[in-house]
Amino acid sequence: MGRILVVDDDRESRDLLREVLEANGYPQVEAVPDGLAAREALAREDEYCIIIADLHMPNESGLDLLRNLRKQNASHSIVLMSSFFSTTEKKLARDLGAFALLDKPFRLSELLQVVSQLTERNAIGEFPLSSA
Repeated sequence: MGRILVVDDDRESRDLLREVLEANGYPQVEAVPDGLAAREALAREDEYCIIIADLHMPNESGLDLLRNLRKQNASHSIVLMSSFFSTTEKKLARDLGAFALLDKPFRLSELLQVVSQLTERNAIGEFPLSSA
């Protein structure tokens, strides 16, 4: 199982997601505050298979992160979360290959279900993922 990267500018949300993922059997979870920090983490270590990112963050949004990773032909599975997705943001996220869009507030069980689906797909080598 690969590593999971949580990207959210809200420290409490970031810590909660990391703790929930770790408590549910995903021991390799790192959390960073924005897309720029995420790209720095990915440059240091490219073993992340799943990235869970907030859509709206300072420095670099989740959508910008997704766009930059796709320009690099990165095959990470991306889940975006936000309290509001515009129609344009939803379309762009899907076009860029986001696996899922989670509307905040979401049930933690929803997140765990998405991560479980991604873990199963990643384990059998199905890249890239394009269902959103």
